[in-house]
Amino acid sequence: MNDIKETVKAILTDYLKHNELRKTPERFAILEAIYDTDVHFDVDWLYNEMKRKKFTLSRATIYNSIEHLLACGLITKHQFGKSQAMYEKSYAYKQHDHLICNDCKAVLEFCDPRIYQIQSMMGQLLQFEITHHNLNFFGRCNTLTQTGACPRMNNKNIPLTAK
Repeated sequence: MNDIKETVKAILTDYLKHNELRKTPERFAILEAIYDTDVHFDVDWLYNEMKRKKFTLSRATIYNSIEHLLACGLITKHQFGKSQAMYEKSYAYKQHDHLICNDCKAVLEFCDPRIYQIQSMMGQLLQFEITHHNLNFFGRCNTLTQTGACPRMNNKNIPLTAK
């Protein structure tokens, strides 16, 4: 993991230098916070995480940093339904897909090699170079369906991401 952190710092450094942007400690602290977590996150979560780590910065700084991290491929943006944008680290992480609970908003990740096989087959069949895909399934958690209650819905301490 330390190799990945050093590599993503180098990628960000190169991006900032190439675009003649300042290498601020805040940008690197935000990058580190993102690569320290395994959850999908939104701007509010990241803002609170930075406050918890005793960094004083604005939401505007976070939004600006996110745009740069997206531009250099270090994070991926997801729009799960009508909810606000969610992000996740993307460097050196394998392609995966998502299950999203409509009720508690939990995001579950899964990887099935058959999806890659379908992607390859369709690319060959239609003579189309597929560069990436995005597959999201929406539904309800079994716990909520079976018991009528979901522990995530009223407990903000339970992460909304599972792998």
